[in-house]
Amino acid sequence: MLWKLLVEYVRPHRKLLAAVVVFQLAQSIASLYLPTLNADIIDEGVAKGNVGYILSLGGVMLGITLLQIVCAVIAVYFAAKAAMGVGRDLRDAIFTRVGDFSEQEVTRFGAPSLITRSTNDVQQVQQLVLMSATMLVTAPMLSIGGVIMAVRQDAQLSWLIAVAVPVLLIAVGLITVRMVPLFRKMQKRIDTVNRVLREQLTGIRVVRAFVREDIETERFARANEDVTDTALRAGRLMALAFPVVMLVLNVSSVAVIWFGSFRIQDGSMQVGTLIAFLSYLLQILMSVMMATFMAVMIPRAAVSGDRIGEVLRTESSVRPPLHPISTTAAQDGRLRGGLEMRDVGFAYPGADQPVLTGISFTARAGQTTAIIGSTGAGKTTLVNLMPRLFDATEGSVRMNGVDVRALHPDLLWGHIGLVPQRPYLFSGTVRSNLLYGKPDATEDELWTALEIAQARDFVERMEEGLDAPISQGGTNVSGGQRQRLAIARALVKRPELYIFDDSFSSLDTGTDARLRQALKRSTAGATLVIIAQRVSSIMDADQILVLEDGRIVGRGTHRELLETSETYREIVSSQLAAEETV
Repeated sequence: MLWKLLVEYVRPHRKLLAAVVVFQLAQSIASLYLPTLNADIIDEGVAKGNVGYILSLGGVMLGITLLQIVCAVIAVYFAAKAAMGVGRDLRDAIFTRVGDFSEQEVTRFGAPSLITRSTNDVQQVQQLVLMSATMLVTAPMLSIGGVIMAVRQDAQLSWLIAVAVPVLLIAVGLITVRMVPLFRKMQKRIDTVNRVLREQLTGIRVVRAFVREDIETERFARANEDVTDTALRAGRLMALAFPVVMLVLNVSSVAVIWFGSFRIQDGSMQVGTLIAFLSYLLQILMSVMMATFMAVMIPRAAVSGDRIGEVLRTESSVRPPLHPISTTAAQDGRLRGGLEMRDVGFAYPGADQPVLTGISFTARAGQTTAIIGSTGAGKTTLVNLMPRLFDATEGSVRMNGVDVRALHPDLLWGHIGLVPQRPYLFSGTVRSNLLYGKPDATEDELWTALEIAQARDFVERMEEGLDAPISQGGTNVSGGQRQRLAIARALVKRPELYIFDDSFSSLDTGTDARLRQALKRSTAGATLVIIAQRVSSIMDADQILVLEDGRIVGRGTHRELLETSETYREIVSSQLAAEETV
């Protein structure tokens, strides 16, 4: 998978990489030429006392060295630029693909793993591209060219190359093979660290409330130690590779000097030639050492490439239609602006039992439809089907008489204002969060939405008003304020369909009542679907659906359900005083 990934994402940067190849080629040729010049200076200049020859060839060597430095700098610059471009494109591709995922795919991978794949895994591939670009030409050029030049200097000593290089390759190969499973394990353990840390940061209040700091510290320490142990084992193997390379390199150098000294003694070899041969041998072994760098990086990058490829290959279970309907104009005039479910069922992949079965109802424009039920009844799952965060496994969900699967997701979502069960605010300001659904909203529209959501008073009390800062997740405001700002964000959008998923749970009863009255006035003509745990939030709804074990077991107004639904009466009696139930 790594090679397919590289081919696809390196292709747009091929011009930069071509430039890298040219400059690396020039640098390698210069490196191969320098030992020969050095040998000539020693044999023809130093040995014979020819100072003019030494100065002239020395000037040539200095010029070639400067050229080598310039080529190396330019090659590294272009290689880094190409590698950073590949990393940018990979992160963009992962982000775009994850943005298309439904809740099902996000849950399957998990947020911590997706974060690791778009950061650490991309970094590993990016680093491989950089190292490959800077060594791809240099290593083979120096090794092949070094062998040729060394044989030209003295063929009888070339058997040392034939022994040293295979020994080095075998030693490095054995080390690399053992590193692959360690790198695969390490990426998974980094996922675990991210998951544990994310849980602890998100649930810090719960941790402190239950005095679990020591236990959570120990849990993080275990995850951290697992990563550390794996990294140390991989690091020891990696550290072993370089002493092995240096051992072979030094032993080979000693062997060249040892056997070369006998040839110099009998006059069949000059000192300059021996030094040049030794330089070429060192170049050959250094190129093998560069290949060792690559060999060490490839296993980890291959694991990361597989993990990235797994994300990029995963198709969302919620796909746009091939020929989407471009308008939500109702096929049935009675349902203009309405929502309808026809025999809807839903089961999570691999589940033994469906979460929802045989759900049928119509939520009409200008009316409020409320859904109530005990925990685990399937309310949130039902909500997720409305904006098509999941696709129903049975039946159909229709908006304005059109199956939502026939609408382009952007068109569908553009007509829906969703306030989720856990309201989330983005880092920025009150204004930036309210503009999320309607970027061109005026300041008057923002204040109007805040007033309807019963949030104007506390926003006005903030020192900077609409420009007051909001931290990630809205953690610098209370739960009730966060809910009201999320409601205001949906109101700014002015959609046809409002979905409130238990969005009043953090409000006191007085604020809840004022908010519902304001909503009724401001959303006239729109369809309201309210999911609630609290009966007082839905008593005035035009239609109440009672959900139990994934089925609708009651339907009607508050008064009608008190007479016809035993489940509803139990919910009411558990929450309201007897005088409020009539």
